[in-house]
Amino acid sequence: MSTLSIALAQNASSLDPAENREAVSSLARTATATAPTPDLLVLPEAFMRDFGAPGEDISAFAEPLDGPYVERLTQVAKEHQLTVVAGMFERSGDPARPYNTLVVVDADGLRTSYRKIHLYDSFGYKESDRLLAGDIEPVVVDVAGFRVGLMTCYDLRFPEMGRALADRDAELVVVPAAWVAGPLKVEHWRTLVKARAIENTVYVAAVGQPGPRYTGHSLVVGPTGELLAEVGDGERLLRAVVRHKDLEAARSGNPSLANRRF
Repeated sequence: MSTLSIALAQNASSLDPAENREAVSSLARTATATAPTPDLLVLPEAFMRDFGAPGEDISAFAEPLDGPYVERLTQVAKEHQLTVVAGMFERSGDPARPYNTLVVVDADGLRTSYRKIHLYDSFGYKESDRLLAGDIEPVVVDVAGFRVGLMTCYDLRFPEMGRALADRDAELVVVPAAWVAGPLKVEHWRTLVKARAIENTVYVAAVGQPGPRYTGHSLVVGPTGELLAEVGDGERLLRAVVRHKDLEAARSGNPSLANRRF
């Protein structure tokens, strides 16, 4: 496939996992009700269940990768014939600290998963107190003919993460997030999304939960840094189409990956 249609659901998750499973179904119906029907639906970080109050123990809400949340994502993917990327808390070997995990699900079930590598120990938070970091193993998956790399929220601040995905032939990087609001945080978010796209000549599609706790401002940036789509705050659905021919033109005109000396 030479094009990939994507939909980013900038929606807030609640503290009730059952409500969030219903929200997945509703968002998929909305996303597929209008052409172009998306090939890929991306939901924010922690969409299975919100983080709750700072420092809250979330271990009781963690699920296995074959639990109710992934089952619902599979049902939705099968019903609407699309691939879904969404955030969840996954049980780990430490009962007190689950993984912050992205799952990629299509009509046949779980395709792959990515456990967040860079935990949010910054700006007065310490995510590592209640979550376990994943192994340093970047994940790229094929979706409808495109190589799709996975990042979660704070990963965006680490350029080596984007470069590792590019080295694994990523063409589109998706970044589900719950980017905490605060001074200059929207500026950081937008700048970093554009930087990861430009320096790696990839598309970047970043979806966050909305305010007041988080920043919203989901956006899709092309491989030359052009802004393809963006929303502000509030619950919104953002659409974009990415194209192999535009990616190839960007990499031909700016072969920075080939020109590296390090």
